[in-house]
Amino acid sequence: MRIKAVSLLVLLASLVTTADCLGTFPLWQEAAPGATGDQPSDKPDITVYIPRNAAKPTAAILICPGGGYGGLCSSYEGHDIAAWLDKVNVAGIVLKYRLRTYKHPIPLNDAKRAMRTIRHNAKKWNIDPDKIGVMGFSAGGHLASTLGTHYDAGNVKHQDSIEKQSSRPDYMILVYPVITMGSKTHMGSKTNLLGQHPTQELEDSVSSELQVTIDTPQAFLVHSVKDSTVLVDNSRLFAKAMENHNRPVKLVELPEGAHGLGCGKGPAWEAWQNECLKWLLDPNGPLK
Repeated sequence: MRIKAVSLLVLLASLVTTADCLGTFPLWQEAAPGATGDQPSDKPDITVYIPRNAAKPTAAILICPGGGYGGLCSSYEGHDIAAWLDKVNVAGIVLKYRLRTYKHPIPLNDAKRAMRTIRHNAKKWNIDPDKIGVMGFSAGGHLASTLGTHYDAGNVKHQDSIEKQSSRPDYMILVYPVITMGSKTHMGSKTNLLGQHPTQELEDSVSSELQVTIDTPQAFLVHSVKDSTVLVDNSRLFAKAMENHNRPVKLVELPEGAHGLGCGKGPAWEAWQNECLKWLLDPNGPLK
């Protein structure tokens, strides 16, 4: 008998499992390209959580915490998300990307390298290479959407085998994301990423709503209409661009909740997670 989608959602969300943390891995064995120092903040890495006792290769999601490109909220927007994804048998991989003095395209290059690294290690980590997505929160949502609109196929002639891998995510999950560098942007994120006086060309190049194409990966977005820090217009602009290019997209607008949606707890946080799981686990969703 076919289980109803809602019943399946409840069943999967109630599973009690513990992810295995395989460890934290530097994205480059030597100094990262463009590194200006030798401190932890100069060394991007990923922390890999794999569902325990998975019967077959699992989906995986690269997680980009937010923080306005000035810091990283790596707890409730990072490692806690990996634990939550484990409950539905999805690997969570938390990205530590470079910030502050590092401007565009350094964070994007870190995200690309992380996606390539996941694909390169898919067999070893028991990951399905065709079900690797990216999730981002706030400024991390901007990074995730930038990855989804600026990916490349890899360089098959490169001596580094990781660089031969594609950096394209198979799907995007954007949670109260910064999207645009235009009039509706979050100024702190824009300044931290682009500097005080970016050119219009640079602004447009990383305004993700302007970079959508017919090949942009499918996306789920969630945003509170009462978010006064990152306006809901950001998500609306991206969803409209996706629709204009006939790309699959779902935008959930929550009627309540400040930016951060409770920062890991409360009804607004539960609401976005429930909506996200419905999308992920839908029979026609990205994990089908």
